[in-house]
Amino acid sequence: MHPLLAFTFVHLLLLISPTKIEADGFTVDLIHRDSPQSPFYDPSISKSDRLANAIRRSFSRVARFNELSRYTPNNDIQSPLFPSGGEYLMKLSIGTPPLKTTLLADTGGDLSWTQCRPCVKCFKQNSTIFDPKKSWTYKELPCGSQPCKALRKSTCKGAGKNGTARICEYRYGYADKSYTIGDVATDTFTFGSSSGRPVSVGKIVFGCGHNNGGTYNAATTGVIGLGGGSLSLVRQLGDSIGGKFSYCLVTNVDDKFTSKISFGDKAVVSGPGVVSTPFVFKGKFNYYYLTLESIIVGNKRLGYETKMPPDTRSGSVSGEGNIIIDSGTVLTFLPSRIFANLESHLGKVIKEQPMKDPGGVFKLCYRDDNIDHYPSLTFKFKGAEVELPALITFFQVGKLLCLAMAPTDDVAVFGNLSQENFLIGYDLVKKQISFKPTNCSKNKLAS
Repeated sequence: MHPLLAFTFVHLLLLISPTKIEADGFTVDLIHRDSPQSPFYDPSISKSDRLANAIRRSFSRVARFNELSRYTPNNDIQSPLFPSGGEYLMKLSIGTPPLKTTLLADTGGDLSWTQCRPCVKCFKQNSTIFDPKKSWTYKELPCGSQPCKALRKSTCKGAGKNGTARICEYRYGYADKSYTIGDVATDTFTFGSSSGRPVSVGKIVFGCGHNNGGTYNAATTGVIGLGGGSLSLVRQLGDSIGGKFSYCLVTNVDDKFTSKISFGDKAVVSGPGVVSTPFVFKGKFNYYYLTLESIIVGNKRLGYETKMPPDTRSGSVSGEGNIIIDSGTVLTFLPSRIFANLESHLGKVIKEQPMKDPGGVFKLCYRDDNIDHYPSLTFKFKGAEVELPALITFFQVGKLLCLAMAPTDDVAVFGNLSQENFLIGYDLVKKQISFKPTNCSKNKLAS
C-alpha cells in the first residue's frame, strides 16, 4: 500500500473510532460569556456595561424561573429559560469528521441541540452550521426509540434513510417564544480536554435543529444540557463518569484564567472543608433544588421559612427543595421577606450608612470600598453550612459596594456570584451537591 494511502486509512480509523473516557474522567474549559475567549466578547463594551448587561440577563432568567413555577401540562414550553441567557459556554465538536460548535451550558437543560442543515429556518450563526450528511457517524433515531419516548413533546415524520423507520422529531419551545424543531439523532461528541488529549464519546443523543427561531445569538450554535433528565449529557455519559460532574468558577473574567468543568473521577470533591447537601428534582423540569434552612450573619440566624407543598411526583416532602442552584443566573435571589430580614441584620453589622444604587437595581449599597469591613454570610443548607466571604457577596458598582443579591416574590435562586471560588460537585447517584472553598484561578488557560 502506498504510504500516503496507509496514512489516510489510519487517520480515517482514528476519526471514526471514538476514544474512550479515561478512568479518571476529563476536564474542559467553561468559558464565561464576557471573557476574551468567548465569541460574545466585545472589547468596546466597558466592564461596568458588561456587568449591567449580566444583571439584566439575571433578572430575565429569574423571570423565566417564575414561569416555571406556574407551568401547566397544557403549555408547549419545554424549558422555562430563554436559550441565549446562559452565562457559560462549552466548546466541543460534533460528528466525524468533527465540526466545532459553541453551546450554552444549562444546568437545568436536558436534550442538547445544535442547528443543522438543511435549514427550514435557521437563526444567523457565525460558525459553520452542522451538516449531518457530512458526518459518517450521524444516525437518526426512530419514533419507537427510548430517547424519543423520553421527550415530553415529539412527533413522527417521514421515513429514515433506510426507507422504513419513521424519524423522531423533537419540538422545544422556550418561555420567551424562541423554539427549535428538528430530528432526534446520535453522533460523536468530542471534547477538548485540559490534558491535551481530546475525548470523543460516540452515540450521544442530541437534537439536530432544522427549524430554529427567536432570541438566539449568532455567537452560539445551540444548548448543551447538564440537568438531571435522562437525555442530558451527564445522564448519557452515565457509568463512564459515575454520574459526577463539577465546576470551579473564577472570580475575575480576564485572559489569563478560565473556569473549568470536570466529569468522572476528576469531578470528585473531597478533602478538608468539604460539605455536602442533598438535592431534589421538582415538577416537570430537572433543575437542582437545594434546601436552604437559614442564613447566618455574624451570630444571627435568619429563618428561611419558605413553605413548599408536597410533590409526590418527585418524591420530595414539604419544605424540601426551596432554592435552585443555577450557574446561569448571576445574582442570588431570595424571597422578599427573607431578603428584608437579611437587609435589616446587615444594616446592624455594617456601621456604614447605606446608599441608593443610582441605577436602581441593587437594594443595599455602601460607599465604603474596604471589603474587610463587610461580614461573610453563611448559607445553611440541609446538612451543610457554606460560608460566602464578603468578596463574593459584595461587588463593585461604580463607586459603591453592593450586595450581590435581590428579592423575589417567587422562585429563589442561588446564583453564580455566590458560587465563585468554590469547587462544586454534582453526584447524580448519591443525589447530593458538595462545596469546597477553592482558588479557582489556579485553572490557567492552556497555551
